[in-house]
Order: sequence, then structure tokens, then C-alpha cells
Amino acid sequence: MSGTSTDGIDAGLVNFSDGNVQLVAFHYQPFSAELRQKIHNLSQPNQPVLLTDYGSLDSQLGHLFAETALTLLNKANIPASAIKAIGSHGQTVYHAPGTANGFSLQIGDPNRIAEITGITTIADFRRRDIATGGQGAPLVPAFHQAVFSDVTQSRVVVNIGGIANITVLNDKPVIGFDTGPGNGLMDWWCQEHYRQPYDRNGDWAAKGKSYPALLDALKDDDYFRLAPPKSTGKEYFSPAWLKQKLRLFNNPKPEDIQATLCQFSAETIADAIRQYAPDTLQTLVCGGGTHNSHLMTLLRKRLNMSAISTAELGIDPDHVEAIAFAWLARQTLNNLPGNLCSVTGASTPVVLGGIYPGKNGLS
Repeated sequence: MSGTSTDGIDAGLVNFSDGNVQLVAFHYQPFSAELRQKIHNLSQPNQPVLLTDYGSLDSQLGHLFAETALTLLNKANIPASAIKAIGSHGQTVYHAPGTANGFSLQIGDPNRIAEITGITTIADFRRRDIATGGQGAPLVPAFHQAVFSDVTQSRVVVNIGGIANITVLNDKPVIGFDTGPGNGLMDWWCQEHYRQPYDRNGDWAAKGKSYPALLDALKDDDYFRLAPPKSTGKEYFSPAWLKQKLRLFNNPKPEDIQATLCQFSAETIADAIRQYAPDTLQTLVCGGGTHNSHLMTLLRKRLNMSAISTAELGIDPDHVEAIAFAWLARQTLNNLPGNLCSVTGASTPVVLGGIYPGKNGLS
């Protein structure tokens, strides 16, 4: 799994025997600064892309995903022959399901993953859902429902990556959608002005003061007025989007902008929960945003309820998405749907992803 934060690859080895979900081993492979820049260059909205750059990066990432999987197996001392399949989300470079010819594009050549590892690989999970009229995202709510539902209480699962999304688990059909920016804009602003890839613990944001007029301007966007199903990405909530908003103001301090961006993420997440899950008793948080203590403080304050890490239910917040795509790969191999129509807006449940057989076929 490589998400919208584009920081690296999360690889999880998951055992589903006996109906359980057990993480056996985990490995994180960070991206180099050069590779992050290549992904950033390819993902810019409304910019031309050379097919040579696209094809080269697709191959490079496929090779890196494969090597990361093999490193994980070596760490766990488990042979590739013991693995049923690899589920590879890939790296999203553009997500635009709502356009005239909607699409979502992930790269990281699964042919290379299957060839290098010898393991059957499932990839390209999003496009089948879009083909049936869905958003293609978020896909993790089906997994959230399987592992985090509690018949005794209403819950919301919040995943804070580059983009944040929520899953509402109550006695109604599951809904889930992207709430807007999570860490993405904060990470970019921190890199631009602090020369760090992210704001550790939210310490820089905590030194600034949220700028109310800027916060109002950030929240004044049609996306937040759309009803779900809906999804978005860093091609929409981009540096260019932020720069356009900042033109309305006379040079706020960089730390105040960071503080405002942190408040913006917290408020848009909390507002979505309060609007679409007002009966929520507990919020579970996963993703990189759980490590931003300032963001978590702001979120709890805005929600005025318990907001705990998924670690308290036995799944590390950094591992949830990697496990989710292993689960989705299992759904595909078992010829079971991986999407929830109530989440994505698809017209029908469908089996997601393409299957790329390994050295031993599909056995």
C-alpha cells in the first residue's frame, strides 16, 4: 500500500485462516526524496506528462513493490511459495471519477510484482467500481465493517492520510467518503517552509495561531457542500488550490498557515462526522494523522467525544490500510465483491481488481 502521503510503502503479511485477521509481519519501505519528486511531478493537475516518464515510473514502482514484498517475507522467514497472493493498491497518480470519462489511475506494474516475487498479484482495485458508476473510493470501508463493527455501539473509523476519509458503522447501511485534506497540505507546506517532509507531532502547527478568515476561506469550497458518495484527491486539494486561497490574504506567518491547515483538517473531519453520524459514540482513528498529536487534540475538541487509535482494538493505525488491501485481494480470489454500493455509489457490488498469476499459476 502506498497512499496519498507518498512517503513510502506499507507491506503487511496477513493470515486469514480460521476466519481471523492476523498480521504476521510488517515492513515499511520509505521512498527516496528523488522518487517522491517523480511521483509529485507525475501527479500535478492540468500539466502535460511524458509517456516515457509515466512508463518508467510505473516499472520502477512495480519493481520496488516487489522488492518490498520479498523483504517482508525475508523478515518473517517465510518462503514466497507459502503466500497465496499479493494485493497491491499501487500509487495513485490521479483520481477523477466525477469527470465526463471518470477514472482513477494507480501505477506500480503488477506484472513485475508477479514476475519478480513469483506470487499471484491482485491490483487495479478501483476501476471496476468506477465502471459501474461508483467513485472507486474509498474502498477500505468494507474492511472497516468486517473488523471494527460493534453491534452495541455506533462507531466512525477515520483514516487520516494525505486525504482523510471516514466510515460510519451503525445500524444503517455503511456509508463512507473522503472528508477532504488530511496530512497532504500540511506536509507540503512544511516541506516548502520548514524543509521537513512532515510536521512531527504537529509541533510547528502548535506554535502558530489559526487564522479565522483563512480557515473560513479554506472551508468555503463546493466539495464540502457535496453529499456523499464522494471522493477526492491531492490533484484537487493541491498546492495550487492552497496558493489560490492564500492570494486573498496579506502574508500570514508560515506557522500560522500551518496552524490553520491543521485546524482545517480537524474541522472538516469532525464536521463530516457530526453531519452524517450524529449518533456516534466512539471514533477510531488510523493512518499517519494519528501521530500528529496537535491534530488529534483539535479533532477531539471539535468532536467532543472519545477519539482513540485503532491500536486500542488491536490493529496498529499504520497497518490498517495494508491489511485492508490484503483483505480485498482475498475477496477477489474468492470471487466476492470488494465494494460497498452505499459507500462508492456503484450500481452493483462487483469483484475488484485484475489477477496476475504467479510462477505457479492460481493454485
